Parts: sequence; C-alpha cells; structure tokens
Amino acid sequence: MRRHLAAIALCLASAAPLSAQTAEDEGLSLMEEGAQMFLRGLMEELDPAIRELEGIAGEIEPAFRDMARQMGPALAEIMATIDNIRFYEAPVILDNGDILIRRRADAPLYEPENPEPMDEPAGEIDL
Repeated sequence: MRRHLAAIALCLASAAPLSAQTAEDEGLSLMEEGAQMFLRGLMEELDPAIRELEGIAGEIEPAFRDMARQMGPALAEIMATIDNIRFYEAPVILDNGDILIRRRADAPLYEPENPEPMDEPAGEIDL
C-alpha cells in the first residue's frame, strides 16, 4: 500500500510542474495575442495618416526632383571642393544673404586635391 501511495505521490509531484508550465505557456499566448491585437488596432488608427502622407509625398516629389536638377551641379561642385564634411561648421547666413561655411579650428590644414579653380559648372544630376 505504501508503494502505491509513493507512486501516486510521485506522479502528482511530477504532474504539478507540467500543469504550471501549461498555464505559463497559455499566459504567454494570451500576452502575444494581446500584443497582436494592440498592434492591429494601432495600424488601423495610423492607416489614414499613412495614406495621407503617401499622397503628400506624391505631390511634393516633382518639386524635389526639380530642386535636385537645379541645385545638384552646385552641390556636386561644393562636395568636390570640401575634403571632409566633418572638418566644417554648420553654414551661417550673413545679413547680405551670403552663406558662409567655416572650417573648424581643430581641423587639419586644408590641402586641395585640384588647386585650379573650376570654370565650368558640373553637369545636371539625373534622378
């Protein structure tokens, strides 16, 4: 009889962790399901705003392309002149409208790769 009680106690003791583990697994599934429901709701709320941004981007894209075509050559020329952008401070707009880009005091001495000035503007950038 004692053997039977010991066997039953052993079975119950080993089954208890299994039932606890199952409850924990179900808890994780409920947490995951709740997170999925939250994210679905969030996406449904954001969907109109995302669609509106897509429309705005479509309207603005031609203006950005035009600006890139006009400014591209000048920016390419500036980037060819600058040795490393990290060596310069943020641009400053002077009272007369000129834009000044100062070299940082801690930057190494500037050594241009091509000492001759560029006479021709760079070509247009195709986007």
